[in-house]
Amino acid sequence: MFTGIIQAVGRIARQEPRGGDVRLHIDTADLDLSSTALGDSIAVNGVCLTAVELGAARFAADVSRETLSLTTLGALGQGGAVNLERALTLSTPLGGHLVSGHVDGLGEVLEVGADGRSTRLRIRAPDALARYIAPKGSICLDGTSLTVNRVEGAVFELNIVPHTLEETIIGGYRAGSRVNLEVDLIARYLERLVLGEQAAAPEGEGERITRDFLSRHGFG
Repeated sequence: MFTGIIQAVGRIARQEPRGGDVRLHIDTADLDLSSTALGDSIAVNGVCLTAVELGAARFAADVSRETLSLTTLGALGQGGAVNLERALTLSTPLGGHLVSGHVDGLGEVLEVGADGRSTRLRIRAPDALARYIAPKGSICLDGTSLTVNRVEGAVFELNIVPHTLEETIIGGYRAGSRVNLEVDLIARYLERLVLGEQAAAPEGEGERITRDFLSRHGFG
């Protein structure tokens, strides 16, 4: 688990093809690896990876074809900047929100604009994720815990303060940038709980959560 509070911005040192998968070698910059052991988890742009090699300021992790196809990691070239966060411990301050490091889908940056000293982002999420994104709720963007300001369909807006722009890769976003999205963990499980027995039905056979479904099951 992670908090979505980025600890360092690293760089892709190289991608090493391995039988259809890839081993990523990452320079960690200021990320302290002194207490990190082989097998520990590190989030790279919001993707939970397992350290299989460790150096003083570098680690390597294997990335499966599944992960390459569902995240932005496969598109990163040598020198590409990445957000880094080590897995949380019981003594870690939870400054963001609970993040699993399992990417739900790819979003597209539609607009980057000034908003006072902050920067406003408009991002389109995949339609299937829209129901999990709520105003003033949490979302994880390339591993960064952020608060949603507004939602219109599958498009949502965020305000990024100067500190976050300086300490993450978000300052490099442009219209058309692709980003890893992880929706709020609680929202995903809440949907399954509300479905109750319907959650066990084969896909396509169970009821969808609608206003009528909620009303018939005592919600509102």
